Amino acid sequence: MKKFLSLLPVLVGGLLLTGCGQKEPAATTAATTASAVATFEVTANDAMKFNLTRIEVKAGQDVKIILSNIGSMPKAAMAHNWVLLKKGSDGKAYADAAVTAQATEYLPAALADQVIAHTKLLGAKQSDEITFKAPTEPGEYPYVCSFPAHYLSGMHGVLVVK
Repeated sequence: MKKFLSLLPVLVGGLLLTGCGQKEPAATTAATTASAVATFEVTANDAMKFNLTRIEVKAGQDVKIILSNIGSMPKAAMAHNWVLLKKGSDGKAYADAAVTAQATEYLPAALADQVIAHTKLLGAKQSDEITFKAPTEPGEYPYVCSFPAHYLSGMHGVLVVK
């Protein structure tokens, strides 16, 4: 008890100095919130569809995409990837060029400057995840599956940066 009483002035003084009950400054809270990773689970299937065709994020936010091919067809016939393109890119033109890029998993080297991020090409029951920083410029950024004919079947969407 004597030991506790002798520490009491130190404890009370410490509480007064730390401003008991005060919140953190707003700038610190905002920075913490902005740095949170936005995670999205995207599935791709044998019907050539993504479960998400619109993803919204904050400018400059860390983004994690987990792509899972939930289909059952063999990779040679029904592989999937997730390719995020720069704002203003033509998703169809990218997918058309990808048809001839089998050696590079349907990622055409001539259009590499249009790609912000991409997953690996996945066979049935495979998954891949990527983490990247969202663009700082607000707007719509197209994403596609670049496997042949998948874009035309509707396998594309948009990442909206706010």
